[in-house]
Amino acid sequence: MAAEVCFRKAVAAEADAIAGLINQAFAVVRFFIDGDRTSSEQVRELFGTGDFLVAQDGNALVGCVYLERRGERGYVGLLSIDPARQRSGLGSRLMAVAEEHARKAGCHAMDLRVVNLRRELPPFYRRLGYAETGTEPFPPEAKPKLPCHLVTMSKALTR
Repeated sequence: MAAEVCFRKAVAAEADAIAGLINQAFAVVRFFIDGDRTSSEQVRELFGTGDFLVAQDGNALVGCVYLERRGERGYVGLLSIDPARQRSGLGSRLMAVAEEHARKAGCHAMDLRVVNLRRELPPFYRRLGYAETGTEPFPPEAKPKLPCHLVTMSKALTR
């Protein structure tokens, strides 16, 4: 019988595993951007400004999300689910855990950004209660192969 998925705060020593999971999950963006989404070094740097929450099944990390407190608002990014586990509800569960973590940290709202070329993402986040709030330029240093921009979304975190 498979172990129950548990959710917990990650530790910096897991940076390599987290980076690997993110890069597997973000392989779908290779149609517009070359290379890996992140590196172990970049993940370690993010531990200095926020937290990673992970979903663990037995000994395997099957999901992660980055969470950063920005005043009374939370920022969530890098939601990554093992490709074999996508469309199982695990991403929604991990987002709920991230929102609860942000609430407990005193945040009243959660913000995120998605690239407009990932057309499946805004409807996913809308189902979780997020609404589009605007757009931002895509970072030019990422050297996208197609024209794109970021869509910003937010959700009020009720107590």
